Amino acid sequence: MRPSYTAGMKRQMAQLPLHSGKAPRWLFKRMTKLAGAVTMAIVDEFGPEEMLRRLADPWWFQAFGCVLGFDWHSSGVTTVTCGALKEASKFYGDDLGILVAGGKGALSRKTPTEIADASDRHAIANGELLVNNSRISAKVDSAALQDGYQLYHHNFFCTPKGQWCVVQQGMNEETRWARRYHWLGKPLIISSASRTRPFMASQIHRAPIRRPLKHQL
Repeated sequence: MRPSYTAGMKRQMAQLPLHSGKAPRWLFKRMTKLAGAVTMAIVDEFGPEEMLRRLADPWWFQAFGCVLGFDWHSSGVTTVTCGALKEASKFYGDDLGILVAGGKGALSRKTPTEIADASDRHAIANGELLVNNSRISAKVDSAALQDGYQLYHHNFFCTPKGQWCVVQQGMNEETRWARRYHWLGKPLIISSASRTRPFMASQIHRAPIRRPLKHQL
């Protein structure tokens, strides 16, 4: 019996105004500390899987970013909130309860290597499948979907048990809007016999897509 990390996927999205610029350094430092504290509190009370489930909810994620201090209705809430979680993971290490890979721009291209390194450190079985899920989600929301939004941000969150979620974002420079995509997946224990069968599109379960977060917050 081995886990398959490609089953049970759910996908949702949010739409935000596209803005440039950076968060103030003093604000980002505070966001990093608070992101770590909130994450550890949720993991301690409900488990790491619950934290991933919440990150995969576009409404909760938007509120989370506002609570951390980035309370602008902007594309930056995605990149800054994920960046704060990435920095918190570096500072708190395993105490954070979840693993964080990827980031904005060039950092997103390091995601496969970071996932592989985390899999080795935590002895995650079939870590290469987590890498594959990261790549598939990025391909679907860019090349396959072709909705006019070019991906520029990709973060992969997972647990030592193999549960995972993706928060990534694309931009449309003509319309000046950004679109954030949320993926949630968890391993299913399957037999060795069934593991040899090809993966079918029917195994992906899409969550109902809520209306984009447009002029809501």
